[in-house]
Amino acid sequence: MNIPIFDGHRFNGYSSYFTRQFGGRLQKLSINAGFTCPNRDGKISTGGCTFCNNEAFSPSYCRPEKSIRQQIEEGIEFHQRRYRHASRYLAYFQSYSNTYKPLPHLKSIYRQALAVSGIVGIVIGTRPDCIDEPLLDFLNEIQKTHFVMLEYGVESVYDETLQRVNRGHDFATAEWAIRLTAQYGIPCGGHFIFGLPGETKAMMLNTADIISQLPLTTVKFHQLQIFKGTKMAEEYLQHPEAFHLFDFEEYIDFVIDFAERLNPNIVIERFAGEVPPRFLVSEPWMKLRYDEVLCRIEKRMEERDTWQGKLYKPNYTRP
Repeated sequence: MNIPIFDGHRFNGYSSYFTRQFGGRLQKLSINAGFTCPNRDGKISTGGCTFCNNEAFSPSYCRPEKSIRQQIEEGIEFHQRRYRHASRYLAYFQSYSNTYKPLPHLKSIYRQALAVSGIVGIVIGTRPDCIDEPLLDFLNEIQKTHFVMLEYGVESVYDETLQRVNRGHDFATAEWAIRLTAQYGIPCGGHFIFGLPGETKAMMLNTADIISQLPLTTVKFHQLQIFKGTKMAEEYLQHPEAFHLFDFEEYIDFVIDFAERLNPNIVIERFAGEVPPRFLVSEPWMKLRYDEVLCRIEKRMEERDTWQGKLYKPNYTRP
């Protein structure tokens, strides 16, 4: 069997995707635009998802009291020190549900970001129950001149898991949002967590077959990390035996098993999460930098002589 080479890698990588789109590297700049979430403000619930601590993923320059422009300019300064070869940027609306405002407000903040020099597009993180067709119409207009991507927090394909972590929507809602977004021709990403309570490895691996049938452009994977100050941290500290947290080598082989079954046309943005160690109450290996984790994954793929999509089932039908 011929091994597909994805720009020199054994998986369809995020940086390669943007190199194909723009001919060079792009850097995402996180923005906190002061959004909340229907799972926090009482529309659905006030508790939020049991695993969620948004502070763990927010860079220090992201503060809602700062203007959109200021956050972007500080982000550019930060990344120019760290990634000197990046000169074009995507404004990444990251914190909470970044479509959860009236459309006139959304238009204003997205346009503020696009007006900053060096910004070539926007990436919008949100929930699948926080979009509608008027918003997609507007984003479709934007993408005539700028790059646009929607990223949905899906987390799990199993409704019993979503209910257990107080997600506030079912998987059918995520499927609907992804398919509708694709109908508008807007690139679409999905976020998934491996190791949520109640899910076996077999269930998690079956997720690859299920999401491979969706019109996803990108995926982002996170190993379950237990964050301080969350409901899940309380549950974990009281009943650690109820959780199966991956150890390092186990997770490396698991995500490779998963990638083998994943549609090779789907771009993998991340294989694992990385947060400042001060937020964690679980698994010491999760304090490793993502670059170290990725290096081990690529080395292990070579050792196993495998690649993304090796076991992909294009005609899979969900039971």
